[in-house]
Amino acid sequence: MKKNEDKTNKTVYILNYFTAVCFYIVSIINFINKENSMGVFYLCLGSMFMCLGSVRLNKSKKK
Repeated sequence: MKKNEDKTNKTVYILNYFTAVCFYIVSIINFINKENSMGVFYLCLGSMFMCLGSVRLNKSKKK
């Protein structure tokens, strides 16, 4: 059971980081297209997913 749970947690970390990278790319595209408000919005979303991934990773290392 523990091995399956670790594999699921690793998948969640990877998906959180992948989502953050996607939001950062969209943010850069919006900044290039002079849509600053949407660029800031996607930049914040990307940062939020990056933080969520790192918090979950730290919690699993403490267990």
